[in-house]
Amino acid sequence: MRLLFVVIVAALLSGCETAWVTANEVVDKLPAPTVENDTSKSSSAEWVQATGYAPISLQPGATRQQKVVMAMRASKLRAYQELVGVVHGQYIFGTTTVQDMVMQRDSFKAAVAGFVRGARVVKTYPIQDDTYATILEVDMSQLQRAWIN
Repeated sequence: MRLLFVVIVAALLSGCETAWVTANEVVDKLPAPTVENDTSKSSSAEWVQATGYAPISLQPGATRQQKVVMAMRASKLRAYQELVGVVHGQYIFGTTTVQDMVMQRDSFKAAVAGFVRGARVVKTYPIQDDTYATILEVDMSQLQRAWIN
């Protein structure tokens, strides 16, 4: 349910001008790129990893094999969501309601939105019998170059 909420919020924010402005602000705040002769084997690589998990039994599908494939896809998307959170940060919105000097309600919502280019799958693997995991990584210096280009 939480994953569905975050995916919906991210989809809604992706069409908003706010998400575009935030992306432009991120690009503006990036340091100037350094010139390198061989970008494929940069010595200044700054790798960031994120892991996504998905339960197999809760996935739609008629057979276990279909559910495993869906869990693999879901864990990859969750890993991307985690990676976006690491790269661009998370938006946290909180509210607190106080009535007669007594706190009545305290809640918050979290959302992530952003672009990640150049990420690669490090490993996709099952954990025990009912969970699939995917590890993604991205070189932050390569991501910076992609934003500037």
